[in-house]
Amino acid sequence: MRKLLVAVTSVLAITVSTGTAAGEPLPCPEIFATNNTAIITDPDDPRLQDKLVKFDREVRGIVRANGGVTTRSTLLDGVFWSSDLRQTTFERSRKFDVTLNEESLRHTASTISKQFRQESVLTFRFLPANSPKVDAVQVEVDGITAQQVREGLLNDAVAREKLGGGSVTLRNKAILIADVNDLPTVRAFVTDIGGDMSKAKVRKGAWEFVGAEETPLWIQQNAA
Repeated sequence: MRKLLVAVTSVLAITVSTGTAAGEPLPCPEIFATNNTAIITDPDDPRLQDKLVKFDREVRGIVRANGGVTTRSTLLDGVFWSSDLRQTTFERSRKFDVTLNEESLRHTASTISKQFRQESVLTFRFLPANSPKVDAVQVEVDGITAQQVREGLLNDAVAREKLGGGSVTLRNKAILIADVNDLPTVRAFVTDIGGDMSKAKVRKGAWEFVGAEETPLWIQQNAA
């Protein structure tokens, strides 16, 4: 999957949380992935109506093969900015909540990347807010459409270069992920496109863009 998904946090001391409190159970790790390899620039393209049912089933099988279970699968509308093409592109994707440890999560994402010919697949592991491994944040903001994300990226050069894009559920809930150092930019972006940061759910964790694992040289030589 292209470098995707934006994320946000806030210093507001209202209803915005900035991590998982000590002792609270952490949510399952997540995998954000798609089987799309096309460049789609028309928001009315019929391919954006695909519910990815077969893809859902195939990814669940990959998760099981790596010793985990998919506890939830969420269909998403993604909007991403391509620095190379200098334009936004749309795609359907899914978020998979899975029961995998860090190593199995990375291997599963790599398998998905290879099987569906993706440049990379994004993973996110929720962590306690004070964990030294925290390098990213995830925010969920209600009342935002994919079109709002697209227009926001087109109108904000800093946001589109730093954040890369975003994903939105069919119920208009943005699920956004970004480097923890980009919080000020993301906060401004969400506010500018009409999001209410005082009602956002923000959690910290670690993210990784995982590509397909290359076959070791000795295996290639033996297979020749």
